[in-house]
Amino acid sequence: MENTSRSINIAANIAELRKKSGMTQEQLAQRLYVSNKTVSKWERGAGYPEITHLVRLSEIFGVPVDSLIISERRGITIAGNILTDNIKVIDDFPEKGMLVNISSLSRAVGGCVPNTLIDLSKIDRSLPLAAIGRVGDDENGKSVILQLQKEGIDVSGVVISQTAATGFSDVMSMSGGAKERTFFHHRGANAEFCPQDVNVHSLRCRMLHIGYILLLDKFDESDSEYGTVMARFLHTVQSMGIRTSIDVVSDSKGQFAEKVIPALRYTDNAIMNEIESCGVANIAPRNNEGKLIVDNIRKAMEIIMSHGVSERAIIHCPEAGFILNASGEFTVVPSLDLPKGYIKGAVGAGDAFCAGCLWGIYNGLSDKEILEFASGAAACNLAAEDSVGGMRSAERIRELIASTERKEI
Repeated sequence: MENTSRSINIAANIAELRKKSGMTQEQLAQRLYVSNKTVSKWERGAGYPEITHLVRLSEIFGVPVDSLIISERRGITIAGNILTDNIKVIDDFPEKGMLVNISSLSRAVGGCVPNTLIDLSKIDRSLPLAAIGRVGDDENGKSVILQLQKEGIDVSGVVISQTAATGFSDVMSMSGGAKERTFFHHRGANAEFCPQDVNVHSLRCRMLHIGYILLLDKFDESDSEYGTVMARFLHTVQSMGIRTSIDVVSDSKGQFAEKVIPALRYTDNAIMNEIESCGVANIAPRNNEGKLIVDNIRKAMEIIMSHGVSERAIIHCPEAGFILNASGEFTVVPSLDLPKGYIKGAVGAGDAFCAGCLWGIYNGLSDKEILEFASGAAACNLAAEDSVGGMRSAERIRELIASTERKEI
């Protein structure tokens, strides 16, 4: 185990330092008088250099030998869907065959990766952040990458597809701040994104979050040993000493149990909304009048935890946030009671809540504090029509929380 950890640290360090130096594996191999395969083997964690090679590497990169061997994991990496959102604000959802007016049009980043990462960047500028996923070689893909880079996010893990366009969603959002919205989604390059796109051995993060299950075709495929490819991937990530978390999408096909449950065994924190979590548990989140059934939310969380989640199940909905942890402690925090006219849109609200949770988990907050902070992050998101425009710093989020009453549920 000690040798494995040592190889993992060296693999990540060599790969990072080589890239920072602007060298290819072949160029580094030539300077070390070894083969390309040898350098590739080191960077995959399949072995580590001899001491003479470590000394030479330290000279080439201009760093102490110790820094090649020892590495503290820091930051959060987000993997999964990368999209652009074409946001169309409408007055109402029409009956089939009827017409409705579109009052405004806008385009913004979308998907788990850009939404959650940009939110996290705005919350905490000091947090190391990295993106992993696929985009097309097109204007939309370049635009998303540029926006991530402007936020100081590492995009070296984003693969450029030569065969598919950047994924997108047409988002139909109710005007006047209503929470209803519908997504018409094209997977695009996200359908090609697969575990082979991720150099797990070079990951330097403390936490890896991936979403969305049910929208990542290659990860949603069946696996004879682990149940799904996603489950196998999460197992590999956990074996590197990285904490894992997942997010799910409210897909109309309703394959929640089939695609989500296998991944739970290798998940530290499972973050979902009430529809997704109750879909996994096959129970109703609401009664016929649309009122939330809190007892069913707790039952769903108990079922989720029973499938192997190691730290906590987290559920969010418009009314509140919920956590059930591994000790069986159940925490409920109502959402902020925002004033009339405050809400401009709800696109990306779930990702904003998720970003708040990840920041709270990373910083060791209590379950109650995690939910309080996440509800504030979600409330910031609701102040803008797009998915990331409303997010604020951690300090500003806390100010909003302190100055706003909470709903009753």
